[in-house]
Amino acid sequence: MLSCVGYGAQSASDKLSPFQFERRDTGPDDVKIDILYCGVCHSDIHQARNEWHNTIYPCVPGHEIVGRVSETGASVSRFKMGDLVGVGCMVDSCRECPSCKEGLEQYCEEGFVGTYNGEDRQGRGITFGGYSKAVVVDQAFVLKVPENLDLAAVAPLLCAGITTYSPLKHWKVGPGQRVGIVGLGGLGHMAVKFARAFGAEVVLFTTSQNKVADGIRLGAHEVVLSKDADAMAREAGRFDFILDAVAAEHDINTYLNLLKRDGTLVQVGAPEQPLPVAVFSLIMKRRNFAGSLIGGIAETQEMLDFCGEHGITADIEMIAMDEIEHAYARMLKSDVKYRFVIDMATLDHAA
Repeated sequence: MLSCVGYGAQSASDKLSPFQFERRDTGPDDVKIDILYCGVCHSDIHQARNEWHNTIYPCVPGHEIVGRVSETGASVSRFKMGDLVGVGCMVDSCRECPSCKEGLEQYCEEGFVGTYNGEDRQGRGITFGGYSKAVVVDQAFVLKVPENLDLAAVAPLLCAGITTYSPLKHWKVGPGQRVGIVGLGGLGHMAVKFARAFGAEVVLFTTSQNKVADGIRLGAHEVVLSKDADAMAREAGRFDFILDAVAAEHDINTYLNLLKRDGTLVQVGAPEQPLPVAVFSLIMKRRNFAGSLIGGIAETQEMLDFCGEHGITADIEMIAMDEIEHAYARMLKSDVKYRFVIDMATLDHAA
C-alpha cells in the first residue's frame, strides 16, 4: 500500500486537518499522480460538513486535480512518467451500461465512483480526494493536460469547466444565438468564457453591481442587473439559451420568461431547496427546463484540448493547504474571484 498524507475531516463538525492514510498500490491499469494543484469546489464544503447527508468519514475532499505522473502500471499505454494529467469528479463507473458505452460515464446507471467519498467498485474501500500528496487512478479516468496553460488555473476546469462546457456543447450554443448566463461565480465565470469562445452573443445576469466590470472583462457582451425589474422586462423573450449557475434559492421563473419560443434553460447550480416552476411559462412558449451534470471522460478531454487551443483557464486565487478553512468561510460569503486552488507543495508545511 502507498502511505499518503492529506487534509481531511473526521466528522461534520471537525475542521479539516492533517490526515495519514493509505492508497492502493499502482495496479496494471493504474496511474500514480503526484498532485501539484487541487481546486476547491463548493461540493467540498457540502461533503466535508455532511450537508448532503451522505458523507462517509474520514473524508478527504478534492476533485479538481492536476499533477504529474510518477508511476504507471504494466498495462498503461496512454500515459508515461512525467506527463501532466488531470483527474475530475469521477474515477470509475460500471463501463457496461448504455450511458457508459456512449461516453457518458457521469450518468452511469449503477452510479459513477466519485473521486472522493465514493465506494470503490473492487471493494477497496472509500475513495479519498485531491487534498493530498498523491492519488492512484485507473488510466481510463485520467486526462491529458495541455502544457501551454497555467497549471494551477487548469485545475478548476476539471469540475467548473466541464460542468459549463458540456451543456453549452450539448445544446449546440454558437454564432447567431443570444445566450444568458445567470450568476458570476466559479461556474458562471467559466460559462461566460465558453459561451463567448463558441461565438454566441453573451449576456450575464447578476445581482451585484460590483460584478458588472468583471462580466465584461471575462467576455460578456452585456451585463444585466437582475434586481432591476425594468431591465429584466426589456429582456423578455429574447434568449435562445440560458445557463443558470446559481446554487442559492432564487426565482427560476424570472429567467424562464426571458426565453424565446423553444428556448432552453439549463440548471447547473444546485440549490438545496426545490425551485418552484410556473408551468404555464413552459407550456405557452414550448420552452424547455433541463439539467446537466459535469461531462463524460471523452468530453472532458475535448474541453481541455479546446482550452489549450483557445488559452482558456479559470480565474483563481492560490491558497496554502492550511488556509482551507478560511477559504471555505470566504466561499460561503461568495468572496472569491473565482475559484480557490490549493498549491499542494504547501502540504509539507501544513501536515
